[in-house]
Amino acid sequence: MDRVSRERLKWKCRRGRLELDLVLERIVPILEDEDVSALNALLDLPDDDLWDIAVGRSDEYDPQLSRIVKRLRATSVPRRFGAA
Repeated sequence: MDRVSRERLKWKCRRGRLELDLVLERIVPILEDEDVSALNALLDLPDDDLWDIAVGRSDEYDPQLSRIVKRLRATSVPRRFGAA
């Protein structure tokens, strides 16, 4: 993905929920090209639904999105201050 496309995707990831913004902010830099369409499909969901999927409270999503959901969940794991 070129720089301009990545910047556009970062802008699309800006949501109305800080927690979701932080998770999405972490995934965009490590996103692989084959995951872009799946992420865009998730970004079409309402914030609350997307947040529930990202933190594992909901499994109500298209199974074709499993790869990106797994990556989102890995980046949404709470980090403790001072942890290495």
